[in-house]
Amino acid sequence: MEFRDTAEEAAFRAKVRGFLDAEFPPEVAERPVEWGLFNASGTIVNPNIREFLRGWTKKLNEHGWGAPAWPKEYGGGGLSVKEQFILAEEFAWRRAPRPGGIGHGWAGPTIMTYGTDEQKAEYLPKIISGEHHWCQLFSEPGAGSDLASLQTRAIRDGDDYVINGQKIWTSGAHGAHMGILIARTAPDAPKHRGISYFLLDMKTPGITVRPLVNMLSSHEFNEVFFEDVRVPRSALLGEENRGWYAATTTLDFERSGIGSSVNHQLITKDLVRFARENETGRANLAANPNLRLDLADAAIEAQVEGLISYRIISMQDRGEIPNREASIAKLFSSELDVRLSVLGMKLGGLHAQVNDREVHSSMGGRFPRFYMHATTSPIGGGTSEIQRNIIAMRGLGLPRG
Repeated sequence: MEFRDTAEEAAFRAKVRGFLDAEFPPEVAERPVEWGLFNASGTIVNPNIREFLRGWTKKLNEHGWGAPAWPKEYGGGGLSVKEQFILAEEFAWRRAPRPGGIGHGWAGPTIMTYGTDEQKAEYLPKIISGEHHWCQLFSEPGAGSDLASLQTRAIRDGDDYVINGQKIWTSGAHGAHMGILIARTAPDAPKHRGISYFLLDMKTPGITVRPLVNMLSSHEFNEVFFEDVRVPRSALLGEENRGWYAATTTLDFERSGIGSSVNHQLITKDLVRFARENETGRANLAANPNLRLDLADAAIEAQVEGLISYRIISMQDRGEIPNREASIAKLFSSELDVRLSVLGMKLGGLHAQVNDREVHSSMGGRFPRFYMHATTSPIGGGTSEIQRNIIAMRGLGLPRG
């Protein structure tokens, strides 16, 4: 691993910092943010901040940072692996909204890898501009961790495919223009070999989206039903019956981007500040001195997570593909999310049960919201059990159980 910036990388880091100094106002940087939620802005009441955030994507695109990893020919920044890391790191330290989402992070790169020239020309510019928002239609009620067991069918009918089935836990489907969908096109083939990958217009007749409201009373997830949904052959991404390989490419993009050491370091700093400066935090720390050790552990673990991130970046910089390393990062990050949320609840004590965003509540009610949301971290993007299996088989060479 190389921890030092080259002269060119140091100059780029200075450029990013200069951009943030000039374009990211202090009142936006200091807005309430939700712990554990990347790019989250909390409830924004100030109309000036709302207006600023609406124009943020345009400013990023002017610098080629709306999709920094994408080649310039597709409207991206064409940044090197290390430059992408520097950009993400500096934005994270400022708590600045970063370009992302399913379109930027997963759908777009998969389309670049497997799409036709026509598909690239049709979809990539609309992702960059923000015209299209995407959702991911992978998981099903009976196929989550064992994704290859999916049962949604896409049956060839002339120049079309007719799709029937159900997907679940689909983030943002209620506001998505497009979706990436995997469905079974060869029912009698071995389960990994009969799957195809589609780019789906979410306004296609026969698609029904129903909300799944979580215990935070937040509508993020949905279940999606397909009843005789007819899509053209041009919606197929890559080869028929070989969609599993495109899907694993998507999942590798997803898992490589989930962990955020900086995010967890900032959460730890927030918790330390609360323990020092808040009357409730000081009282709970005095009553339970072991919390000091827990805070020290959290700070160390966030640094360890940073080292894992540097390992992945170093591999990508050498042209290597971090497969098991991405699973290590995802596993460590998601379970650290849970440990930090438990630590926050301990520091907040009884006040940590207050779930509103009122000023008088401890940290604006972030303790319980973080705690409840953290329960999803070891599930989304592949469960911890799946990540351990990948690490065991691909990393340690152990046989399949």
